[in-house]
Amino acid sequence: MSKGKVYLVGAGPGDPKLITVYGMECIQKADVILYDRLVNEELLKYAKPDAELIFCGKQPGRHQVIQDQIHELLIEKASQGKIVTRLKGGDPCIFGRVGEEAEILAEQGIRYEMVPGITAGIAAPAYAGIPVTHRDFASSFAIVTGHSRAEKEEDQLNWPALAQGIDTIAFYMGIGNLPYIVSRLIENGKSPDTKAAIIQWGTTPRQKTVTGSLKDIEVRALEAGITHPAIVLVGNVVGLRDKLRWFQEAEEKHEVGIGRD
Repeated sequence: MSKGKVYLVGAGPGDPKLITVYGMECIQKADVILYDRLVNEELLKYAKPDAELIFCGKQPGRHQVIQDQIHELLIEKASQGKIVTRLKGGDPCIFGRVGEEAEILAEQGIRYEMVPGITAGIAAPAYAGIPVTHRDFASSFAIVTGHSRAEKEEDQLNWPALAQGIDTIAFYMGIGNLPYIVSRLIENGKSPDTKAAIIQWGTTPRQKTVTGSLKDIEVRALEAGITHPAIVLVGNVVGLRDKLRWFQEAEEKHEVGIGRD
């Protein structure tokens, strides 16, 4: 039997309507779908009735074991001649380990495609009323991991460049390291008065947003009970939220989705 094909697909940030047209097509034609914890399961309703659905959610401390198993499943299912959709939250190329999975497939001679998705670092702020760039506040934007690779003890981030050269910074997976992130930015020249926001469960009805500044965002997040998954956004463009917030106000009025159906 000839080898199948794997689609490495970004499911978007949470709102199921934010998946791309091509991403939806990959769901609809798949024989097997391997999906992550942050994928909105509403999207699985569009799978074929006989499609095999495999949950690949990762638990803290077990990432490497789980990732190896995912590699094995991708190879196994595609080698059976099946169309496999590897469905990941956000964009698969942004902290989605798509490079590792693509490398394994390439080594095995299995055909694959990378299908981009909307990433949370842009979408969650947008739903919170915060454009990550603005002519008056931010002409540069960076996406940064909030924690380093587990086996690397040395911090690999260029903190002086981030603190002094980037207007808006989105930290992924940063809640657990929030005190460290704040201290490193301030130590390297970022003003303690720089505005900051934390957006939990962005683009979903569970979205919660906390704003403040670097000097008080830790306390505010703690008081609000913010936990994973969340984006930490640093930059004075956060100040636009008071004027531009739309999603949560629409939620309160039960208007979310009007004009987008």
